[in-house]
Amino acid sequence: MHPTQPAIPRSLFLFSIFYGGMVCIAGVLGNKQVALGPLAVEAGIFAFLLLVVVSSAIAELHGATIAKHLVWFGFIPLIFSILLVLLVLQVPASASMEPERLAAFELMMRATWRIWIAGIIAYGVSQTLNVTLFDAMRRGPKTAGWGGLLWLRAAAASVLSQIVDTLIFISVAFYGLFPIGELLVGQLLTKVVLSIVMVPPLIYLFVGLGRRLDATRAAATA
Repeated sequence: MHPTQPAIPRSLFLFSIFYGGMVCIAGVLGNKQVALGPLAVEAGIFAFLLLVVVSSAIAELHGATIAKHLVWFGFIPLIFSILLVLLVLQVPASASMEPERLAAFELMMRATWRIWIAGIIAYGVSQTLNVTLFDAMRRGPKTAGWGGLLWLRAAAASVLSQIVDTLIFISVAFYGLFPIGELLVGQLLTKVVLSIVMVPPLIYLFVGLGRRLDATRAAATA
């Protein structure tokens, strides 16, 4: 490596690659509705919660500014993946492709322009809000007691950002097409529960892994 070239922390490099993959796959997974006991939610929530965890972990390890840049750079794979899907849908299918497979592909990958726009807006607003809230609680007054409670900061920021994400996405994508009240309530309840259950243990896993990766890099270059 050139002596004047800044070293990228190993955790930032690997987590950024992981983050980009989750940005692209979230929309694909969202085509399936999964049942979690009495709750129902689109499967894309699992990838989206991982985005929340990774951006929060990077904010914890490298600061909120870098985490927000990660979120904003996430628009690049998100938009290009949408454009690529639109391109592939316009390219004629091979005559040898089974009609059932083609119909299944088009059914899963096609979406209205409102859904595409809703996903882009909801992603940018909710992910930026998550990082902002997570960092604000870390830097808040010592008397508040938030700073040392990593799990609580992560869960609270995730819950609030997922509420905003759901309100934006469902309103932009479906308002005026059908009554959205029941859908909103169901999605909000499910995402709040998943944020409380999934995010706290995952944030410790990613922060711990990130610190180990960076410590290994530091030892190797010492």
